[in-house]
Amino acid sequence: MSRHLLTLVLAAAVSACTTLPRDGPANRTITRAANDPQGADFNLLELDYAVSERIRRVPFSMMGSLAPAGASAPVDVIQVGDALAISIYEPGGGLFGGSMALGGAAGAVAAVPTANQALPSTVVDRQGAVSIPFAGQVRVAGMTPNEAQQAIRRALAGKAVNPQVIVGVTGSSANGVTVIGAAKQAGRVPLSLSNDTVIDVIAAAGGVDGPPENVIVTLTRGSNSVKVALTDLYRHPAENIRLQRGDQLNLELKPRRFSSFGALGKVSLSDMPTGDVTLTSALSSLGGLDNNSANARSVLVFRFERPEVADALGVTGPRSERGVPVVYRLNLNDPAGFFTANNFIIQPEDVIYVPRADSAELRKFFEFVQTITRVIYDVRVTGTFGSD
Repeated sequence: MSRHLLTLVLAAAVSACTTLPRDGPANRTITRAANDPQGADFNLLELDYAVSERIRRVPFSMMGSLAPAGASAPVDVIQVGDALAISIYEPGGGLFGGSMALGGAAGAVAAVPTANQALPSTVVDRQGAVSIPFAGQVRVAGMTPNEAQQAIRRALAGKAVNPQVIVGVTGSSANGVTVIGAAKQAGRVPLSLSNDTVIDVIAAAGGVDGPPENVIVTLTRGSNSVKVALTDLYRHPAENIRLQRGDQLNLELKPRRFSSFGALGKVSLSDMPTGDVTLTSALSSLGGLDNNSANARSVLVFRFERPEVADALGVTGPRSERGVPVVYRLNLNDPAGFFTANNFIIQPEDVIYVPRADSAELRKFFEFVQTITRVIYDVRVTGTFGSD
């Protein structure tokens, strides 16, 4: 019985040799797949300093551009629902003369003994008009404050002696930009005459609730939307456009992360800090390579590379909507490899993988065989006791 069991266990051990649990594919497996004559699914590139320099020289392309959407319309145009402060002065006396001033409820006329000749706060009605004493309804919607002043003066012509009118907008629900998403104080931000730009409005909303490198800005105007990285607004001033009333800004927090597994100090999904992250700093944050098992000749970075970078590297392999699948392989047994690692920038969604050395794989096999041998020994002992 023990001989039959031994035969079955050894057969299982032989079949398991090709399916031993590993952290990922072996280096030779990746090389064979990349050189598959039937057509590889990815490109394997040896990473050296020259390759890292060619990658760095390719400028980043923006996901979109806000520059064509720069607004030129005035932001102080009076709209329905706006609250106005209106003051009327009549130097020659007459209708508004002396020390008497207008007061009381909106639309009412009363003589108040005061030097203040300001009308009560007036809201533009649904017809776009305001009520002016002795002039009636005066349409001001669609006008700037200066134009509204002239319209009120014309309405008072023949009734008041050379009236002087001052109009100011004290509150406007329409003259603003809505900020939502990863803003510290999301809400409606009023626009000012200082030509508020995207960064101005974000700052007025308390700034972003996270690293700027992780924020995507979506500008929606009417039925059109454009996405751009917040950092592009800093790097390219032409993208920091002036906004107009009714615009919407959605600040999307999209954490930049890279994955790591294999013979490393730890396997994790790591958040990227502010600024560039080199392969050197990434490996350091992971605790470095496992001295007992890592294949230092084959530090791999899996990436969907940008098409423009692939063209610069002469890669002509398969392409997808996400980019060109490329595996960069770096030899850290070569001292020059550390200079390369310090020049190679990790990108979001990269996968860093270090396969185990062949000797480590062989050691894992012997450990497995030792486990099987122990099982057989236990079976024999059990059989011996059973035979008694």
